[in-house]
Amino acid sequence: MTKSELILRIGELNPHLYHRDVERIVTTIFEEITNALAKRDRVELRGFGAFSVKQRDARKGRNPRTGETVAVDQKVVPFFKTGKELRDRLNSKIESATPAKAPESAPAASKPPVSGE
Repeated sequence: MTKSELILRIGELNPHLYHRDVERIVTTIFEEITNALAKRDRVELRGFGAFSVKQRDARKGRNPRTGETVAVDQKVVPFFKTGKELRDRLNSKIESATPAKAPESAPAASKPPVSGE
């Protein structure tokens, strides 16, 4: 889903809102998340997930075309960890889409137990 598709969907679900207001709301939310991450803050949306930043150390990389060793500077990258509710919802759809496999019963013992040994 793209940003414009998200705006259209929210507009459909909320016909009392003007399109320009929905667009302003979505843009503001994305800007606030971006600003918080730029300040190295964590943004948590309960049930959905948490946005944070991780620092990657400097390292030696390799140019795949030439095989030449290249120095890669340290950098900060955005990171998203899904919330439990989102994870559960995604996995329940997968489980309902695939037929459940019946558990196999344990094979019967080939020899009867011997008493008195």
